Amino acid sequence: MNDTLSRLITCSGLVLGSACGMAGTFVTSASLRGLLWGVDGILLLVATALLATHHFRKGNDMIAAGFLVYVAGQTLVLATAGMNPVDGSALFGAGAALWAAALLILSTPNVAVAWVRTVGVIAGVLFLVVALQIFMGRSLTALSTPFPFNAYPFLVLTLLGWAWQRFRA
Repeated sequence: MNDTLSRLITCSGLVLGSACGMAGTFVTSASLRGLLWGVDGILLLVATALLATHHFRKGNDMIAAGFLVYVAGQTLVLATAGMNPVDGSALFGAGAALWAAALLILSTPNVAVAWVRTVGVIAGVLFLVVALQIFMGRSLTALSTPFPFNAYPFLVLTLLGWAWQRFRA
């Protein structure tokens, strides 16, 4: 796959995946939410796997590893897309923990621009709080407020930042 096609698929996946994910958070229909979150998960998995490959080829092993951790977390979250949020809470907690780890790994090296790294750290810390609460037995779902509901905008900004950086590369 040439770099132009890879860049197009990566950027489209991150942007469309972010849009579907946010839309799924606001819809009231469980079946439509499941569909939107399913599409979101698939698009983000493809995009972040391509980002992992891209950075591995460039010799950015830490960044590549961060995207691989994100892929693992997104896979767990995707597994809950069609479930009742209460039933998928444990899987979502594990996915949120891996999102947090990935976001913190990806925000540490000076590869992304400062604002993307800063927003990534904020998202990582917020999802770490969510994961720890779920692991400690608190009944949180993907739709719980204030968290993780208020963490999603930071995740989406980070994803859009990754898309922007890959697009202009």
